[in-house]
Amino acid sequence: MLPAERRARVVELLRRDGVVRVHELAVRLGVSAITVRRDITRLAREGVVRRVHGGATLELPATAPTSGGRASGAVTGAVVGLVVPSLVYYWPDVVRGVREAADELGLRVVLRGAGYAPDDELRQLGALVDSVGVDGLLVAPTTTGSQGAALVRWLRSAEVPVVLLERDSGDPGLGLLESVVSDHRLGAASAVRHLAELGHRRIGLCASASSPTAPHLRRGWRRACDELGLELDGVPEVTTCDHRDPDWSRQLDALLDRCRESGTTALLVHSDPEALALVQRCQERGIVVPGALSVVTYDDEMAELCDPPLTAVRPPKAAVGRAAVALLAARLRAAGGRPVHRVVVQPELITRGSSAEPAPVG
Repeated sequence: MLPAERRARVVELLRRDGVVRVHELAVRLGVSAITVRRDITRLAREGVVRRVHGGATLELPATAPTSGGRASGAVTGAVVGLVVPSLVYYWPDVVRGVREAADELGLRVVLRGAGYAPDDELRQLGALVDSVGVDGLLVAPTTTGSQGAALVRWLRSAEVPVVLLERDSGDPGLGLLESVVSDHRLGAASAVRHLAELGHRRIGLCASASSPTAPHLRRGWRRACDELGLELDGVPEVTTCDHRDPDWSRQLDALLDRCRESGTTALLVHSDPEALALVQRCQERGIVVPGALSVVTYDDEMAELCDPPLTAVRPPKAAVGRAAVALLAARLRAAGGRPVHRVVVQPELITRGSSAEPAPVG
């Protein structure tokens, strides 16, 4: 049976039975379940059918009202799978943006958390496609290591549209995948410029080794320092362990010692827990913030609760979620020929009490 004939047969069975399951179709048509899912995906993109849990049903006419009172189009009623690496830090605001945009379009979101583990991410994504029957995926994947490479290969060959969250599809390894990212390089640069305008000439960087954001922050920090002619010789540029790691206290003291020895008067710290711990350690050691050391944190999840409240760079987390839904909806509507889109959203600098002019020398 030719592919076009096979898809016509799928539509015929839907008209007769109302709803069909992937495995039932595979048996009837004598093909694999993967082939059936690809046929359903194509028919769904053409607006002929609608994917449901484990199978498909005929799409409602565009003029027919849905149960929520909306007119059903090519997107309304679609199911979106959302996989994020954390449900407790940074990502809740992204999820909120996704939910708000999905509600406006009449989409249903199925959320999964995967804990920065590529094998778990792959398992969750496979279940969303094969068992839940989602129409598209929003995901912040781990892309490093052999497991990350396997996950990227899976995403590039996925049967449904994929939009990356806070992962740059400009990386050749990610292929032609749509993406929405915060411009972390610009965010880091804005922190450096703020501190330089206050008069700081030696501005250090403390980035978390476990975060995929760290390389972008480092590039933005270094580029801004170069453009502003700031001194880098001896200035701390450190990658630290997680603040919960047993070695964190030692690394923190070593960083503060390097600031004192090098005459560094300001630090950009990623992320908020590390910045809060650093300020607390400064207080224990009699280092006045911002008098002796100005601190700018990156993320702004809990920065205003510090004493003093921390100046922070705030990535547009909810806006990233909303933009990702808009990209996915546009991809679901497109019958073909739509170019790959990469959306970059600008972070915001929030000035608070942890940054000030450097103390006079002597």
